[in-house]
Amino acid sequence: MCEGLGIALIFDVGTFSRKYALIYTTIVAFLLITPLIAYIILLLQIDKAKTELSLERHAKQIIVAMQRHNNTNKVFRFPRSTQYNAALYDVQFRTIFSTLPFTPLYYTAGFHQEKKYYYFVYEFLDDYYFGATYLVVAMPYTATKIYLFALSMFALILSVLFLLSLLLLRHFSAPFEALNRHLDNFIKDAMHEINTPLSIINLNIDLFSQKNGESKYLNRIKAASKTLSTIYDDMEYLVKQGRVEHTPKSIEMGEFIQNRIDYFREVARMKQLDLSSEIQVGVLYTFSTKKLQRIVDNTLSNAIKYSHDNGIVKIKLEASETSIRFWVQDYGAGIKDTERIFSRYYRENESKGGFGIGLSIVKQIIDEAGIELDVSSSPNQGTLFTYTFHKNK
Repeated sequence: MCEGLGIALIFDVGTFSRKYALIYTTIVAFLLITPLIAYIILLLQIDKAKTELSLERHAKQIIVAMQRHNNTNKVFRFPRSTQYNAALYDVQFRTIFSTLPFTPLYYTAGFHQEKKYYYFVYEFLDDYYFGATYLVVAMPYTATKIYLFALSMFALILSVLFLLSLLLLRHFSAPFEALNRHLDNFIKDAMHEINTPLSIINLNIDLFSQKNGESKYLNRIKAASKTLSTIYDDMEYLVKQGRVEHTPKSIEMGEFIQNRIDYFREVARMKQLDLSSEIQVGVLYTFSTKKLQRIVDNTLSNAIKYSHDNGIVKIKLEASETSIRFWVQDYGAGIKDTERIFSRYYRENESKGGFGIGLSIVKQIIDEAGIELDVSSSPNQGTLFTYTFHKNK
């Protein structure tokens, strides 16, 4: 419901209610389709039966009128109607009289359909009726009213169902919204409270180092502090995501990456790791420094974390006319599932610590920016991350 630390930590009751009300309404709509179709078919059959009965009744009225006619009279006024059309045909299907807007295809006694018309054929046993053998009575038949009625009822039911679901889900999710608002405020306050002592620790480490020189204990404190700072930066990025705009600017990639490598040297030294770099200078790329730092820091910290002690991590940056490539190669435990590592909170080795959010942040950033990433890994042989930044046109 609250998507981790997604775009916003606050539970969005409006989005939640609309989303699940729509899902629920869609499911119910599918469930209603079968009985609705059955109901429409039944209405059509009833309407067709009424139409056939009406045609037969009008045919009988015409026959009665012709029976009452005195054959000695020269003129017979054929019964006309605004609702019905009629015609008389002889035994050779030649027209004696017709108001039909079409020519029947069938003259078999009974009911037939021709395009948008239903018609009833009555066969005379003799030619008493003006030499006619067939009487055809027709009327336009359209199911538009039935379909419109069914559609309007379906739309009305779904609209009412959606509104009721929306109101119910809003009411249901209100406590979660309040809970997540408190959680959001707590995390922001906690981040603020952590930032101050963390800054003091880093500052005093540097001052102590300048005054008393390096020591293995001080280096351990430095490494732990920088690891904590990386986690803090990830959390801060998530908290501010969607609230703070990261403005792109021209970055000298080589200098930027080398600075980050130098930053992580104390962390690598804790495992006696050598950070070997081959960085091309003068490579410019327009991007957000905050986002680029998340990519570089998380990739380097993971390479260090999963490397074996006394090993090496190789970092390389090179540019061509169309793209910039950034490699980070470690020779550690390797990755079993190179797809799942980008899932939030997933940790392949929980003993290594962390929250499992770093690479999910990286994946989101590169997907939005169109940066390509290839991950190749072999168990106990290491992992290679290759980022391809396409140069801005």
